[in-house]
Amino acid sequence: MINSIIIDDDELARVIISKYCSRLDHVSVLKSFDNALDALDFINKNKVDLVFLDIHMPDLTGFDFIDSLNNPPNIILTTSDVNFALNAFEYKCIVDYLVKPIKLPRFIKAVSKIEVEKNTSDADKEVKSEDSNNELYVNIDRRLVKILISDIYLIEAKGDYINIKTESKNHIVHTTMKKIEDKLPEDLFLKIHRSYIINLKQIIDIEDNSVLIKKEVIPVSRSNRPELMKRLNLLN
Repeated sequence: MINSIIIDDDELARVIISKYCSRLDHVSVLKSFDNALDALDFINKNKVDLVFLDIHMPDLTGFDFIDSLNNPPNIILTTSDVNFALNAFEYKCIVDYLVKPIKLPRFIKAVSKIEVEKNTSDADKEVKSEDSNNELYVNIDRRLVKILISDIYLIEAKGDYINIKTESKNHIVHTTMKKIEDKLPEDLFLKIHRSYIINLKQIIDIEDNSVLIKKEVIPVSRSNRPELMKRLNLLN
């Protein structure tokens, strides 16, 4: 849902824009204002995705209104004046410039730009979130080093340090097994011994109380073996 407000000193213009918005299921008009000063207070206290904004208004013009905002939302200018189109291009927040009288098809086209932008932004956030779940940053020699979680096949405790082993490199990090365990996805990693956490997908075979990962034989403690067997996709 796109939360919008309307700012226009012309009552008929506010009515028309509000009516057009009601034709769109994904656009909600939170409030209408006949001056930009009142709208300024509202927008600083509420989440607004889109502003339908007239340019020529008393006290505060449309451009003055935009300049007064630290982080302006998407703006669609609605005006009878065609002379400010070039000025509008100087503002990244302005996504369209509608000249009155505004026709419904042109209005829908303008709003669709907001919808595409909002969906793209949401998709980018999802990708970033997904990426952040697939990577881990560790502090090594005062540098933050990124490790792809899927590349980790074994973590071994070494006193006050842990050795994070990947296909390409080992990383010695000053931390605890508990802290690293809390950062790893439970469906992929399992602590099988007080000194070892393994990537379950990297297991080659299991024999008695040990597992083979790469060329390393890792002990499995008696208390952790039941959970290991439970997590494996066994063919009985």
